[in-house]
Amino acid sequence: MTSRTRGALLAVLLAVLATGCGISPSGPARAGVPASGVQRPGDEDRSVRLYFSGPYGIRAVTRPVARPLTPEQALDLLLEGPTRAEKERGLTSEVPPMEGLLTVTATTGAVDLVVPGTVGTGELDVTAISQLACTAAHADVPGDRPATEVDIRVHEDLTRSREPWTVRCGPEGDAVPVMR
Repeated sequence: MTSRTRGALLAVLLAVLATGCGISPSGPARAGVPASGVQRPGDEDRSVRLYFSGPYGIRAVTRPVARPLTPEQALDLLLEGPTRAEKERGLTSEVPPMEGLLTVTATTGAVDLVVPGTVGTGELDVTAISQLACTAAHADVPGDRPATEVDIRVHEDLTRSREPWTVRCGPEGDAVPVMR
């Protein structure tokens, strides 16, 4: 390579470096609300996790609350359905209206749900059970177990004449049967 070629190559290289990558300097741009979701050390968790159905399966949403909610209180919020903003994100609820008909009892490491209807007959489907089970498991259940280890015992009618069956909230927000 001649010195003339090297000089030309150096001039081209300097010209490329001087022009940069095509991004011009700018000031700050408005991008919405600040990021959230990471709890500050020492702060108490003041949110509840509810589970809704979305276009790609079960999705968890987090809502701020004044204090930790019991499974019954969390399920009452679930029964109200998604907020307007959650609906705009495509979230719905497969849980049929059952205000006043759903009975919730929390004990150490477990929640008993008495649901008005049966699964598999069209009254309740697997998605609805997943929404109920995962919302209850992520509430303030006595015993301090991780949500994936809370037993959710489902009683399929108001008379409790049938044996309950047990599920847990899986890592993807779906109800997973517990084999005993």
